[in-house]
Amino acid sequence: MEERILEHYRKTGTFTYAGAYGEYFRSLPDDIPVLGRLVCAQVIHRVTLKEGNSNANATLLYGDMERYPWYRMRCEDDMFLTAPALAAELFRLDGRGFTRDREVEDKLVVTCRYVSVLMSSILKAKGIPARSRAGFAPYFQKGVSMDHWINQYYSESEGRWITFDADGFYEEGGMPLSQYDMPEGSFDWAADAYLAVREGRTDGKQYLYADRLGTCSLPAIIRYLLYDFHALMNHELTYTFLPAYLDGRLDGLTQEELRELDGLAKLLSDPDRNFDRLCEIWEENRKFRRLCSPLVGAE
Repeated sequence: MEERILEHYRKTGTFTYAGAYGEYFRSLPDDIPVLGRLVCAQVIHRVTLKEGNSNANATLLYGDMERYPWYRMRCEDDMFLTAPALAAELFRLDGRGFTRDREVEDKLVVTCRYVSVLMSSILKAKGIPARSRAGFAPYFQKGVSMDHWINQYYSESEGRWITFDADGFYEEGGMPLSQYDMPEGSFDWAADAYLAVREGRTDGKQYLYADRLGTCSLPAIIRYLLYDFHALMNHELTYTFLPAYLDGRLDGLTQEELRELDGLAKLLSDPDRNFDRLCEIWEENRKFRRLCSPLVGAE
């Protein structure tokens, strides 16, 4: 791997810059599985909270959901967009910081993107090349590949990117997943899913975006294709942000627009080999970068 590419992934962006927490992040465990389990112990996924104590494994691993305060938000994604914001709230709730025995009432309720951003920020603070990735996980529910964020870090000793998913105690919970060194094919990359649909190899209905509206296939995949592109450029968008030209049009793009995304997907299918071209698009293609959100439009 070229050093300039690794240096790019040591750098931070808006969401992963550790700020005042850099020294603290560097003090956390260097062993990735140990670090991942520690980070996971600070949070509850909103689905886990919603299911309450109905799942014995979840209760054992995350604690008694009945103890979570009634007045707290049932999902805090909109409140803590950056790694230092997540860390600050964790310290506010428990001054010990990241601890494996954090009480349920002192945990944050966030989704996978936030765990991924926090993991990327910690690894970058340690000088480890790391990147968040957005795609689809086929290991949560049979026959469905759910939208999901995971991580990769570069192992200097092994000379490869190691893919891992720190958003859950999957192995302890009995899920047959090698979550801290995921083998090829265990995660559905957004680019591969997109090209499979566009080339007619699947209708894409198995790729599901968790908006409770049943959004699947290209409208779900295109969203994650752009999320993955931004993440590879160290700009890990949250769910309420999209390139403005896609807003309300994910199921109504022109053939010309789809062909443009075809080209992006082919590059993203091998982001290291195509690193220079992806960086060029990042600097030149304004439509992929001009964002809107529920509060602020692109203009």
